[in-house]
Amino acid sequence: MGIAIIVVKRVRPPGLCDPQLNVAFSSKTDYGLVALIELGSAYPSGGVMQVAEIAARQSIPDRYLEQMLATLRRGGILRSIRGPKGGYQLMRAPAEVLIADVVICLEGEGAPKDTPTRPTPEFQVLLELDQQLQAARQGLLKSTSLQDLIDRRDAQSQEQAMYFI
Repeated sequence: MGIAIIVVKRVRPPGLCDPQLNVAFSSKTDYGLVALIELGSAYPSGGVMQVAEIAARQSIPDRYLEQMLATLRRGGILRSIRGPKGGYQLMRAPAEVLIADVVICLEGEGAPKDTPTRPTPEFQVLLELDQQLQAARQGLLKSTSLQDLIDRRDAQSQEQAMYFI
């Protein structure tokens, strides 16, 4: 007599395990924003940064970073400068670069959400919660500039420096 093993796979209804529910950034957007913070810090002096410099400072693979920066250039957020002292530079001041624009440039607009396949009040409530979450996320991204991130980074760096003194 053998032992039978039954595997039961629990299937979650659409919308409950939807990857779009995740409000965190993709690694592509994380890396892109980190590179923009670097470029934004160089903006006041008219600085141009090369891909290799940003990649080395932030431990980002060069080729991956180059693809992201090229996407940001095509999106009108960066300009590229040719030549031995060339590289990338912000097209406008960091205070004018909204994080929402960067996310759309790197991730796209996002696919429209499907409505739940089960039109029960419980699924409807979850759908409404998801819509509120997405609206709150968009509101935050539209009200946050690259300069805001640079200022937060500088404040954290200052706090850490004070801690070690």
